[in-house]
Amino acid sequence: MTEHTPPRWAVVGNPENRRVALFTRAVRDAGLPAPRIVPWARVLREGGAAFAADELVRLDSPGENTEVDRALRGLDDPTRVEGGARWFARFTAAVRSLTGGVRLDDPDELAVLFDKRDCHRVLDTAGVPVPRSPTSGGGTPVRGWDDVRALMGEHGMPRVFVKLAHGSSASGIVAVETAGRGRVRATTSVETDGEGHLHNSLRVRRLTSERETAALVDALAPDGLHVERWWPKASLGGRAADLRVVVVAGRATHAVVRTSLSPMTNLHLGGSRGDLSAVVEAAGPRWADALEICERAAACFPGTLSVGVDLLPAVGWRRFAVAEVNAFGDLLPGLTGLPGSGAEGLDTYAAQVAAGPPYARRRADPHHAHQHHHPRNRHRAPA
Repeated sequence: MTEHTPPRWAVVGNPENRRVALFTRAVRDAGLPAPRIVPWARVLREGGAAFAADELVRLDSPGENTEVDRALRGLDDPTRVEGGARWFARFTAAVRSLTGGVRLDDPDELAVLFDKRDCHRVLDTAGVPVPRSPTSGGGTPVRGWDDVRALMGEHGMPRVFVKLAHGSSASGIVAVETAGRGRVRATTSVETDGEGHLHNSLRVRRLTSERETAALVDALAPDGLHVERWWPKASLGGRAADLRVVVVAGRATHAVVRTSLSPMTNLHLGGSRGDLSAVVEAAGPRWADALEICERAAACFPGTLSVGVDLLPAVGWRRFAVAEVNAFGDLLPGLTGLPGSGAEGLDTYAAQVAAGPPYARRRADPHHAHQHHHPRNRHRAPA
């Protein structure tokens, strides 16, 4: 692929999914032929897929497809929480079964992005601010509640988030708080059915006893757990707030504020979008720092075109930490780029279509592989 050759896009995804539809529309809006869609179901069924040397290959989420979920997790009910370790092993194997093309999602980086313990270690080693974690890097076993309780005591962490190592979309997250006299309470969206199976719910519930919390954590533990300090989030309009920032080809291009009355701000769990201009005003000159932190997090994954960074603002909007980096964190329909980002007027998919070819050329050219982007003005509030 040269600078004057129109790119040919290919997408590995679920053809019926809105993510694939939105990206296809962005490619067509750019005046390019529609991308070739390779279904995850076919990749898993046939043990791989091959791409032409000049195809730009973009991977999209394998989620929200019953057949694919069954093949990856070995479960028939998509609401079930279990099977994360199996999903991780099968998904990363499927990614490595793809051959040819110009890849925009590095297989080794995807494996790190889908293991919260490894991702935390990579970010921490690179100097990216993250909540403190005794399980960073995965060297500390967490076999159940007793291990979690011991780690909380050893590391002086009375409040922690317990996360599935390979979870996403708040699946399996338990926010744990300890109080005086050994009292424990937890907040989670996980529910247990009559047969002892764990399910993701759209309703956040609170556990008020250590016995309940211990039983839940013990049930989650076989799939691997990551424990990190509960970051004291800033508030916006009386609600806890954090941000999803999309970074495309090294630049923070899009941001959305998520607010909630519960510790989990995910929109499907009752969170709502907040006012980004109010956040920019509250952060003041630190807003530029916030975007730079997201770009530093994304720079840990130079072989991946686009990531979604979950950014935690501390009380007072003066400090920030990265909670997670998401490989498929770009589903923000209708949201256009930040001022000064180079993606003004573009949604997250159009920004990737525009950035993909020059990004691929830079990666192929060792002389340009480590070039830094020019600084830009990030202080203006969004229109």
